[in-house]
Amino acid sequence: MSKYKGKKILVVGFGLSGVAVAKYMSKQGARVTVTDMKQKTDLVDAVNECADLKIEYELGRHNSKTFQTSDLIVVSPGVPLKSQFLDEAREKNIPITSEIELAVAAIKEPIVAVTGTNGKTTTTSLIGEMFKADGKTAYVGGNIGKPLLDYVTEGQKADVIVAELSSFQLELTEKLVPAVAVFTNLEEDHIDRHGDMMSYVHAKKRLLKSCDRNSYVVLNYDSPHVANFKDENIGKLLWFTKRNPMSVSGQFAEEFSGAYFDARTKKMMVKIFGKEETYDLSIFRLFGEHNKENLAAAICAARAMGVGSAAIQTVINAFKGVSHRLEFIRKKDGVFFFNDSKGTNVMSVQRSLASFSLNPIILIAGGKDKDSDFAPLVDLVKKKCKILILLGEAKEKINRAIGDFSETYLVGTFEEAVLLAYQKSRSGDIILLSPGCASYDMFKNYEERGDYFKKLVSQL
Repeated sequence: MSKYKGKKILVVGFGLSGVAVAKYMSKQGARVTVTDMKQKTDLVDAVNECADLKIEYELGRHNSKTFQTSDLIVVSPGVPLKSQFLDEAREKNIPITSEIELAVAAIKEPIVAVTGTNGKTTTTSLIGEMFKADGKTAYVGGNIGKPLLDYVTEGQKADVIVAELSSFQLELTEKLVPAVAVFTNLEEDHIDRHGDMMSYVHAKKRLLKSCDRNSYVVLNYDSPHVANFKDENIGKLLWFTKRNPMSVSGQFAEEFSGAYFDARTKKMMVKIFGKEETYDLSIFRLFGEHNKENLAAAICAARAMGVGSAAIQTVINAFKGVSHRLEFIRKKDGVFFFNDSKGTNVMSVQRSLASFSLNPIILIAGGKDKDSDFAPLVDLVKKKCKILILLGEAKEKINRAIGDFSETYLVGTFEEAVLLAYQKSRSGDIILLSPGCASYDMFKNYEERGDYFKKLVSQL
């Protein structure tokens, strides 16, 4: 009998994660109530997906009594943990948990967990493809779009779980003990939620704290915040870097275990389990130096889990990238269009701009600000952007930070941004959507934003 049978479960937030929790708890025989500040008209898809389940809804508001009389509260990642309602529940000693916590408590298979500021989705996808190429089944989920709890509810069976985890998803993590923990990088992001950089880093570090001595911990030597994690790591350490360890020298070179990109040979060099391997990147399709970092991280995780080198090379040769991440859309009249809608922070925009060497760039940026500092973009905008087109809630703030360093236009609509970019372009130009902001001021999520950009581009 399920320990949740007959229990009053409150699901706070009714996005993908909330729907997964509602389904799981209903199957467990729990008495499920869903609450969300959004109105039912804004949650039609989610409500319809749970139409066959016996669920109580409190939408467009939160009810203090419901929070205080529940047996368990499950908070969705997008819901801040600091609120009057959750504080009242804490005073009553009502346990508060997350979808990820429910999932990992029920999952028996090894988990490869990937977190960081940028590169999470690409790295997670690469790892999943490497398992697949090696003849193993992998459930790829978490922040990448498929809730981990769906794996449990649907009774799926896989050899391994590959989970992308955001800082929001890690805030309530207690039970997770990953077989492999990958940290891609850490730069300023989500300051509107976490308050400051150190709180953000602390949330990410929860994954490190969840590792035991049998866990492989994959760290980015080139990311200072991540590199410092080595001091608190008790797991088996693997590094990835764009630097030859011999150029770093010292103890790092002597004890190096992991993967690095050799700029001289243009190959990925891997040293794990005392064995040296070389991977050919001559037909690796992903733009940008940052994708070599993502690949190196993925190789470390895959090899740690026993994936064969031949399978890894197969993925290197065939992987085309993920949607909305520096995704090539089309070439029209000599102009190249790229969709980087998943570029929702400043570091991501920096990496995307740095991916192009010679072509002039028309950058479309803006959206909902996350209390970001856009000043670090100045040098790259000076060097690479012929035109800036800014939109959304953050356009004025971005304009104040970098608008003086390029020909700049502030527009009111997405349609206007795309049309103006095309009108101002010349053959050889790159039109790049890399917002540096969240999408919630104009779109449901970054996928909807990217899909709309692709639609507008296809209609030119």
